[in-house]
Amino acid sequence: MKDKEYKDLALKLGADHAVVFEIKDIEFDSRTIIKCMYGCDSWGKGHTCPSRPGSLMPWEYKEVFSKYKWGLIIHSASKKISQEVSFQIERQAFLDGYYFAFSLSDCAICGECAGFEGKECINPKKARPAFHSVGIDVFKTVRKFDLPISTLSNENEPQNWYSAVFIE
Repeated sequence: MKDKEYKDLALKLGADHAVVFEIKDIEFDSRTIIKCMYGCDSWGKGHTCPSRPGSLMPWEYKEVFSKYKWGLIIHSASKKISQEVSFQIERQAFLDGYYFAFSLSDCAICGECAGFEGKECINPKKARPAFHSVGIDVFKTVRKFDLPISTLSNENEPQNWYSAVFIE
């Protein structure tokens, strides 16, 4: 198994932390959708959010992701780094024969999502849903690995960004 190699690669690429998980470590909770619907100003706009046409519901994503065996959680203080590292790990896993490898990360590809202007996504091959938007309780999941995460009392506090790559 290449889990240590992927972890080492993630750290080399700039992740603050990278941990290998087994699918049983992932905490699914369909309540994540209400936090998206009633707590996010991107609802109905972003191309990677659960409000987009054709998106699965959290309980449907749970069934899909339960087919995976393991993967890698990537942590960074930078949203962009978290996403870039997850893309590179996904790509390497694919090249290594894990053809269903799939990353989840808050999208940071474009300066501003074209969806906010009512336009089509300009990077549909790279756009991925966020770790939390597919029904995963990120707080409960990453706390199992003693990774830093907390609720923020104001928008100026530094954030922790998490991505994950699911591997068969």
